[in-house]
Amino acid sequence: MKLYVSVLLSLLLITVAVHTVSAQSQAAAGFEKLKSLEGEWQGKGPVGPVTISYHIASGGMALIETLKEENAPSMVTLYHLDGDKLVMTHYCSDGNQPSMRAEVPAGEIKTLNFTFVSVSNLARPSAGHMRELALTFEDPDHFTQMWTWRENGKDAQSAFKMERKK
Repeated sequence: MKLYVSVLLSLLLITVAVHTVSAQSQAAAGFEKLKSLEGEWQGKGPVGPVTISYHIASGGMALIETLKEENAPSMVTLYHLDGDKLVMTHYCSDGNQPSMRAEVPAGEIKTLNFTFVSVSNLARPSAGHMRELALTFEDPDHFTQMWTWRENGKDAQSAFKMERKK
């Protein structure tokens, strides 16, 4: 009986360890995919021209995105790993900071979907804020961001189609 319990506990620990390593490697692969965006981008957003720059910071541990739409304040999004999770915080020009987490797919990463975790500095529960972000990687020089904005319980999406500056 003692041997049986020891074997079961060992198998359980191995299963947990394999799952943890797998989740960490998937999150790390997602972060590496994001870091491949480093550089300058131009494209079209919902209201016209937009530029996005990506800068790897903190010894490769963070990716800073700066998005600038014409005639609007710039916004910053910070991406990083949190253990076995790929996370981001968006510093919105509306003054709030939604945080999101990605479920990173196994295999080749063509899309990263970030979903809402929490928000700070929200004026009231119904105030507008970002709820989701989907990044679709078309090729090394083209990607699309699809943002979901929630206000008064209703969602609206905005697409940003980007091309790497040459």
